[in-house]
Amino acid sequence: MISSTGDPAEGDTPDAGAAGLLRQPKAVRATAGASVVAFMGIGLVDPILPSIAKGLDATPSQVSLLFTSYFLITAFAMLLTGFVSSRIGGRRTLLLGLALVVVFAGLAGTSGSVGELVGFRAGWGLGNALFVSTALAVIVGAAAGGSAAAILLYESALGLGMACGPLLGALLGDASWRYPFFGTAFLMAVGFLCIAAFLKEQPRPARKTSPLDPIRALGHGGLASAAVSAFFYNYTFFTVLAFTPFVLNMTPYKSGAVFFCWGVLLAVFSVIVAPRMQARFGSLKVLGGSLVLLAVDVLVLGFGDHTTAVVCTILSGAFIGVNNTVYTELALGVSDAPRPVASAGYNFVRWFAAAAAPYFAPKIEEWTDVHIPFVVAAVTAAAGAVVVLVRRKALTHEAEELRPRHATEDSVTVFAN
Repeated sequence: MISSTGDPAEGDTPDAGAAGLLRQPKAVRATAGASVVAFMGIGLVDPILPSIAKGLDATPSQVSLLFTSYFLITAFAMLLTGFVSSRIGGRRTLLLGLALVVVFAGLAGTSGSVGELVGFRAGWGLGNALFVSTALAVIVGAAAGGSAAAILLYESALGLGMACGPLLGALLGDASWRYPFFGTAFLMAVGFLCIAAFLKEQPRPARKTSPLDPIRALGHGGLASAAVSAFFYNYTFFTVLAFTPFVLNMTPYKSGAVFFCWGVLLAVFSVIVAPRMQARFGSLKVLGGSLVLLAVDVLVLGFGDHTTAVVCTILSGAFIGVNNTVYTELALGVSDAPRPVASAGYNFVRWFAAAAAPYFAPKIEEWTDVHIPFVVAAVTAAAGAVVVLVRRKALTHEAEELRPRHATEDSVTVFAN
């Protein structure tokens, strides 16, 4: 959590969270394991994007719609996840999300055209949104060791999934671009069975959530500032994730190896490095500095030679890992709205950038040249840092007074990237 000065709250130290990271009930481990697979689905297609384009006779901008449809549906689904989970419960929401992913990931593997594949990815995005946006709430409600351990466990699942997704995509995609989709469907089916077996129904919120509540929550200055900053950051993040594979133009194995290393750095910096940097320098200083370094990194990536592009792609995982952790804590602590409502509004805004970047980056290349998409990505990362600087008081001044009221809440729904 974040204090009124932008520092982690007392008791939420990295060591306190790490101490309870592995000593968790079966229900928490099952949910975290399924979360790993859910996050794998985001980067799964990275190393096989050129193969998909070749197999379906599609352009890079058409294939990039796999991300756009996925995250566009995810953004709108954020308005509905609280509505659904507050009526049918967290366990049923998780199982519904997993079932949708199993169905649509399997259908994606049977696609005969890029249009079909984009449509099935949209259905996949709906299922993933229902699952992932509820998973942290379930983990926090059932985890041993308090919210610090729960957040670290969730971030660990995020990092591991983002690292293993490209690797799985490369290993299966080397034989056929269809196999990674079938593999994901199988793994999510295993996750469905584990959660059905080990997770008991979670207490439902006393008040049912309206789809309009997250929009109203954005009237809070701190939450709106966090969402706008994260919007700019996500554009940069998904320019790297969705557009760079075309620039690197490597075999699935090599591309998978690059993004595996990228994901490892993301995991290490989100779970281990970021909490220690926050404790020493304060959350907003760390976030602002990391965004500036990310801007420099993607600018060098865009103008460097092939080796430089590979190194900068991997290095961006470190800055993305730091940003993910700090943005998650901001969303948890800054708003005076109930956490599920506030985080839904926050994620509704920022996922639009994740939908926009994969579409516009290749279009910008078509209109100009290969360097300009990275210039735009550098500008958006810097814009995110400017928002943090200008709105730093709004991002922190209410966090301390809000924490006691929220400290015992069991329904946290932050969809961390």
